[in-house]
Amino acid sequence: MAEAEKGLATTGSKEGNGKEEISLKDKGNEFFKAGNYLKAAALYTQAIKLDPSNPTLYSNRAAAFLQLVKLNKALTDAETTIKLNPQWEKGYFRKGCVLEGMERYDDALATFQIALQHNPQSTEVSRKIKRISQLARDKKRAQEVQSMKSNVDMAKHLETLKSEMSEKLGSEECFEDMKKTQTDKYAPVVNIDKAFESPHTHSNCFSFLRQYADDSFSKAACLVVPKNIISYPQVWKGQGSRKWKHGQHDGFFVQYESHFMRKIWFIASTNEKGQTLCRDPDVLDIGAHEVLPRLFKEKP
Repeated sequence: MAEAEKGLATTGSKEGNGKEEISLKDKGNEFFKAGNYLKAAALYTQAIKLDPSNPTLYSNRAAAFLQLVKLNKALTDAETTIKLNPQWEKGYFRKGCVLEGMERYDDALATFQIALQHNPQSTEVSRKIKRISQLARDKKRAQEVQSMKSNVDMAKHLETLKSEMSEKLGSEECFEDMKKTQTDKYAPVVNIDKAFESPHTHSNCFSFLRQYADDSFSKAACLVVPKNIISYPQVWKGQGSRKWKHGQHDGFFVQYESHFMRKIWFIASTNEKGQTLCRDPDVLDIGAHEVLPRLFKEKP
């Protein structure tokens, strides 16, 4: 949570006869604590005009600008704070918080680490480093998954399902009907990343998805699971070389589920010159490699 620094009193004004002097900075701090960040920033600006070399004022205004989501202004003030007092951890902390707001997690992490060097005992900075590290990993993983998805045309591989479904259902129109669900009440996409961390989360996710599919009257589902997030179950291990032909290749699984049919593919991927390149999907034995058990009850 952002907080304004108390610091030393700056030039202020007296309120009434004989009353204690209240500085512009202190007034700004009061408005900041009350959640009036715009008024707080204005008061810090007035104080800066009177004392332009005071790093605390720029630090406080950076905190106010951050709350107002004026990120570029907040970053400028944070960098000014560092310039005026390079040994003060708070300037780096302010800058790290702004970079976090900009989703520049790698830069934020590096800045918080500098803050920790200046104040190794700061639990606030240590918590930030832990949080930003996780955010950076999540963002990188999301970018990798999106990159993998963007250069794979699963549509052409799903075309073969139409003929198979039409044999079971009687027409390709039935296949088109299976795409429909109550999207006004139920989101068509559900994130299941956490499902593969342990047997417990895997079981809970399976139960949730089965109930979700039933409640939303879904007729089909498609699961997309990056191989590198699967801690359990490791569906490529223990199957023997005859069943698993992709060695240590990274990639992701695509599992199709319906009442009438179950299919699973593995799409191997490599990273070349900073880009994730995917191979054509390879059909796997779903009995051996399912990432989740059957979601829909089998119909005769």
